[in-house]
Parts: sequence; C-alpha cells; structure tokens
Amino acid sequence: MILTPIALTDLPSLLVAFDALLADAPLARRVFARIAETRSFVRGETIELSTDPDHHRQAVDLVRAFGLGVIDGPPSAGFTWDGKAVRADMEPSVLVHEIGHWQVCAPARRDVIDFGLGAGPETGLKAPADAVATVTGVLGDLEEALASLLGILWEAELDQPAILAFLEQNWLADGATEANRAHFVKIVDHLAAHGFLTNQGRPTRRARVERDAVFLESLLA
Repeated sequence: MILTPIALTDLPSLLVAFDALLADAPLARRVFARIAETRSFVRGETIELSTDPDHHRQAVDLVRAFGLGVIDGPPSAGFTWDGKAVRADMEPSVLVHEIGHWQVCAPARRDVIDFGLGAGPETGLKAPADAVATVTGVLGDLEEALASLLGILWEAELDQPAILAFLEQNWLADGATEANRAHFVKIVDHLAAHGFLTNQGRPTRRARVERDAVFLESLLA
C-alpha cells in the first residue's frame, strides 16, 4: 500500500529529481533508469498494479522457471508462499515479488511459510505464518526491501510496469529525498555485492546461500 500519495502529473519531474540525486552512484542510477523506462505504463490518475492476463502469464512462467510451485486460489485462502508454492490469484507484480523473496531468503527459510518473515499483507492464515517467523523487525524490513527491488527489476526485465510497483512499494515516499536516495543506493549495492545484479543493473538468477547473520546484519552498518 502506498503511504504517500503521488500526483501522477508530478511523476515526470519527480523521476528527474531522483535521477539527479544518483549522479554519484552509477550502478544505482542504471538500476533506476531501467525502472523509470517503464513509465509509459502510467495512465489515468491513480497507481493501480497491472492485472493484464499476459503479464500474469509471464509472471507465472517466471515463477515456474525458478522451480517454485504454483497453486490456484488467492493467498487469502491460505498463505502467499506455503513453503513449496505461490498462490496464483495475485497481481503479476506480487507474483514476481515472491521470486525476489525466494532469491534473497536464507536457504533454511525457503521452505517456511512466507519465508519466515511473518504473514504478508495478502496471506489469509496470518497466525500460523506469524508463528514461524524468525526474521522480524529491522532485519525483516531490510530483507523485504531487497526482495522488493529485485522483484521490481524482474518486472522491468519482463517489460512490465515496474514503475508502478516502485511507487506502490514506497521507494519514493515523501519524494526525491536524501533519505530515499541513501536507502535505494544501499539496497542496490547490497544486491550487487552478493551477485543478484549485473553491472548493468539487471537481475540475475542467483539464490542466496549466506546465513542471516552474514547477509543481513552487514546492512545495519
């Protein structure tokens, strides 16, 4: 859910301003450019994630290409990720977001409900998902940010409206600020340092092998 409403008439100038903040961070700037290039999908007056059937089919195909299962029905009937499969009845961007989660999750949590992060916003059976959560608080937020940006870049790779998820997932909440710039650069650099991004800012198919203490806690510095 977007926290800070953005007038879509202001979007072009907002993107230019944020790009300017990245002038001294070339990789982050390339990543941002790949997302901003999808702005042609922005239409109307509100931010609404794609429900295009072709986008959904592409997302499901990508989920399966990573070896994840797909089951029918909405996550409100169970879990977004049940440890083996993703629920299919979600927007394409949410399906692709689950790939990001699978990639950046510790191996020991890949077969845990909702990746051991607690119930996601779409999950219906929240109590069981929360009961198996082992990464929460600041560390959970950091892993969520890593999965978010990686999923958004997979959307761009599929030529889908990555910019809409970028806005909806609050990467530009409060506008082109130094705080948003610092957070964005930190997440980009961490993904790149661990092999999830190429030098051109494109997503790779790497799956994390590092333990949480090694992978996540370095982001606290």
